[in-house]
Amino acid sequence: MGKYPSNWADIPAGHDNPLNFAVTSRDRSVIEMVTDAVQNDRAMLAYQAIVPSGAPGKPAFYEGLIRVMDSTGRIIPACDFIAEIETTETGRIIDCIALEQGLRAMHDYPDLRLAINMSARSIGYPRWIRTLRNGLRADPTAGERLILEITESSAIVVPELVIAFMTEMQSEGVSFALDDFGSGYTSFRYLKQFYFDILKIDGQFIHGVARDTDNQVLTGALMSIAEHFDMVCIAESVETAEDAAFLQSIGMDCLQGYFFGAPTVHPPWESDTGETATA
Repeated sequence: MGKYPSNWADIPAGHDNPLNFAVTSRDRSVIEMVTDAVQNDRAMLAYQAIVPSGAPGKPAFYEGLIRVMDSTGRIIPACDFIAEIETTETGRIIDCIALEQGLRAMHDYPDLRLAINMSARSIGYPRWIRTLRNGLRADPTAGERLILEITESSAIVVPELVIAFMTEMQSEGVSFALDDFGSGYTSFRYLKQFYFDILKIDGQFIHGVARDTDNQVLTGALMSIAEHFDMVCIAESVETAEDAAFLQSIGMDCLQGYFFGAPTVHPPWESDTGETATA
């Protein structure tokens, strides 16, 4: 006794056990935290470099990763809230903010090439698509410098819509990256139809790849898929020199991870001192 609230009988239907109640309460709390951050202008991009495998000293482009600041001032990464807000109105607004801030950065820094994450659900969201079209019209170089990243799990929710959208935007010069490849259940039938430009291998296959023979085989297989479909292949979550050297040795196109730099809300092009704050 005493482990759970004394008023379980008062918990609404659907919360029929302590675990369900705890999960639902946590989800509600996360959504409220993100909504509060959005309403109070505490959402921002943190930037992380993606480097060519053969020349890691100079980034090929950057990824803009959405962050929110909670009421205590902590910067919260997307992995801590995106699953809870993915299907909500707040999720669509977060996508809008990421795209708006990314396009603004590209406008302010004309040499910047930037990848921005999006959910397939945002394709039909008026504010998001209006922001994209306006950004492409306002800057004739924006299309060729913009990469939109769609996760494997999001892409297969509405594949026909995604394929049509990609075809339209690729005609404007926009590139598309299939994010976290290997983490979901993409049908190879759809993979043939999507025509992604970039394939990003999920970090679960990259951690310890220099010593893990299973990960070596799986990473090699995913690289072969990227090569067959003429996609640039990027290894995510590269965290050690040993893994980076192995990936370079097997011909990985590009590398991304903490070994090359943590995401920062103060990227090098905005800093006079070169100092950055990680997020």
